[in-house]
Amino acid sequence: MGTAVDLKNIVVVGHFFAIKIVEIGVSIVAKVAEYLITPIGRKFSYLCNCNDNLENLRKEVEKLIDARARVEHSVADAKRKGEEIEQDVEECEKAAREAKPVAGLHETGKFHKVSYHINPEKIWLTLSKGYQAFDSRISTFKDITNALSNPSVDMIGICGMGGIGKTMLVKEIARQVKGHKLFDEVVFVDVPQIPDIKKMQGQIADELGLFLCEESESGRARRLYARMKEEKKILVILDDIWARLDLETLGIPLGDEHKGCKVLLTSRSRGVLSREMDSEINFLVGILSQEESWSLFQKMVAEGDCIRNHDLQSLAVAIAKECAGLPIAIVTIAKALREENLFEWKNALLELKRPSWRNFSGVQAAACSTIELSFNFLTGEDLKSTLLLCSLMGYTYHASMLDLLKYGMGMGLFKDVNTMEEARDRACPLVHKLKACSLLLDSHISEMFAMHDVVRDVAISIASRDQHVFTMRNHVVPQEWLDKDTLKFCTAISLHKCDVNELPEELECPQLKFFYMYPKDPALKIPDKFFAGMIELRVLDLTKMHLLSLPSSLHLLVNLRTLCLDQSVLGDIAVIGELKQLEILSLSSSDIEHLPREIGRLKELYMSKSFDQCLDELKHLSRLTTLEIHIQGAKILPRGLFSKKLERYKILIGDEWDWHEWDYHAIEDLYLGELQDVKNVLNELDAEGFLQLKHLHVQNSPYILCIVDSVEGVACDAFPLLESLFLHNLTNLEKICNGRLTAASFCNLGIIKVGNCNKLKSILSVSIARGLQQLQVIDVTECKSMEVILGTEEEDRISSNQEIELITPRGIQKCSLTAEAATNEITFSKLKSLSLSYLPSLTSFC
Repeated sequence: MGTAVDLKNIVVVGHFFAIKIVEIGVSIVAKVAEYLITPIGRKFSYLCNCNDNLENLRKEVEKLIDARARVEHSVADAKRKGEEIEQDVEECEKAAREAKPVAGLHETGKFHKVSYHINPEKIWLTLSKGYQAFDSRISTFKDITNALSNPSVDMIGICGMGGIGKTMLVKEIARQVKGHKLFDEVVFVDVPQIPDIKKMQGQIADELGLFLCEESESGRARRLYARMKEEKKILVILDDIWARLDLETLGIPLGDEHKGCKVLLTSRSRGVLSREMDSEINFLVGILSQEESWSLFQKMVAEGDCIRNHDLQSLAVAIAKECAGLPIAIVTIAKALREENLFEWKNALLELKRPSWRNFSGVQAAACSTIELSFNFLTGEDLKSTLLLCSLMGYTYHASMLDLLKYGMGMGLFKDVNTMEEARDRACPLVHKLKACSLLLDSHISEMFAMHDVVRDVAISIASRDQHVFTMRNHVVPQEWLDKDTLKFCTAISLHKCDVNELPEELECPQLKFFYMYPKDPALKIPDKFFAGMIELRVLDLTKMHLLSLPSSLHLLVNLRTLCLDQSVLGDIAVIGELKQLEILSLSSSDIEHLPREIGRLKELYMSKSFDQCLDELKHLSRLTTLEIHIQGAKILPRGLFSKKLERYKILIGDEWDWHEWDYHAIEDLYLGELQDVKNVLNELDAEGFLQLKHLHVQNSPYILCIVDSVEGVACDAFPLLESLFLHNLTNLEKICNGRLTAASFCNLGIIKVGNCNKLKSILSVSIARGLQQLQVIDVTECKSMEVILGTEEEDRISSNQEIELITPRGIQKCSLTAEAATNEITFSKLKSLSLSYLPSLTSFC
């Protein structure tokens, strides 16, 4: 029989049936028949009907395959919903694996439910429209994905101001980690401002294709918990959280409960991430660069093809710049202007440059509303008031904590605070919290902070709307600002680098508490009666003005607490002495000749680069607690100045110091240069021992013989809080310390640097060295007579030496270490850096 026939062999592989078609000849069929037909009761006609039998078998197998597919779909759908599988279904599957007879399986596999639920791919996970990979964020993107790959990290946070692009970023991260199989499942949840647990649970369930029939939050949480544990690797994204969320209440397993589950959070508040959610790693999303802003703006406007118009090109560049790197502002404005005419573009730029008049209307409303929402969520009026005050401060890029303290103290912003130190302790946490909420920014300069332009605009708008504040920056001040009805309720006026042609004879502002003016024209005249109608004024700042005499109406400001006359040319300032409530006076970088003797009630005085003569006038300030001053031409520092027990001071004496280099260092700083008649710094300048001083710099003073001299034989306290000591070019300095000192002396010293002091034979004595437990840096250079680093005084016992090896520029050299030092273990446990160079006379370290 030469005719070939088809035979289908059934092959069981795992849970699935595979059908393999094989062509065989009659001889093979006969062989198969030999095995299939039993010797007894089989008819020869069965072989003749082989084709019919095989066709029946094929149909039965096809039915079984279809039935199995239906069962598997139903089983997968049920498992996705978190349901248990019926026992008979489990047995049917087991029978399939054991290859039981086909006909029996076909009958057993008949089930009522044949349909199954399809869980569509998430739209946000498949579309990346609108995302742009900015260069400034590529490294952050990589760092976040690397953190997600770290098996030891469960929770990651991303923070940044509203509208900065956090949501777009995390969605793109989700797309990539899903595409690269880093996670089997990704869930994205929008967190409401006031969390609705039940609604959020429903959102998670939808993402997972899970049907929740439970009514209670706890029941739904248990179902979600069990469903998530079925996923080997799952990422849950909780977007825009405002306060602590209980993941257990939601039903999210984490940590040891499910090693494959990770949570990615976004928030405007760094504090919410780190303190309330305990996220292990937090990343900050910053603003776009100017080039990136322009690129995004062009992309958003491109459909309208309008910026090829030459007239619009320059406007577009200016508008993109005014958006200050905030993506939501750029996108919103660009789309709004896409089909608009030239006049609308000009009006948009005008709105952006005059934020206090916008009140969140116009093209930037969406961007502003996100910032206002962050403002509304600030807890406590002190935080809100601090932010609004920051928006009024006259700065272009960075603002100083010191200015905030001056203004805040004057305005009474810090409740129950009496001293600047207490104010600083109150203000620093407030600024830190505002930074954590992305409403203030870090500065690259210590003691400074910054505010994003859009945040400032929103804060000014809020202040204008809610507190009747008038502010203008870098523009011509319109005549409307003199409207009497407006001024009647005005509480603050801030005019920064504005064109003010003329001031009225008197400004009637009965509720005004804050007045700041920095005019473009420093010769702007202030009429004598100008301040007569500002009886409630508490803070007055007139910057960069030429005033031959201060307006006589100034003496009427009986409530004035803070007066700043910085960077000004000042003549007669005697009227300041009549301000009985004045506590803070700032004359930094101003040209003045004399201080009024009547300001003896003053607590704080700031005068960098203001004097060019002796400071004897300062002796009359009996209540002075804070002093910051730089006298470039002074040769004499008044004796007894520090016996006034100044709590805070930063004093620079001499021409060589650059105030701006030291302007933002810690308080309690003293920089002495070119002193002509001082031989002993401690004895002649402060007999009490500079109890508050933290940083001492002395240079270019040939008359100084020692820093501390207790020649009386009685141990004295010297510099107990000093953290750094810098001595340079003191050509006649013989000793840093002479005589006995108490154990508290120099006990906080962390850095000592000595250079070009050619008569100095040692730095400190062994007895003093034992107390230097905080010492981290020793740097000695170009001291020709330096024999030892740690020398001996008469009370130090001298005994035999032992040698140590020092690595020097001339190679490894052996130096002697006294046995006394070795046995008493002079240990600098925190020492990080030891630098000894150009010391030709050095014989031993100790």
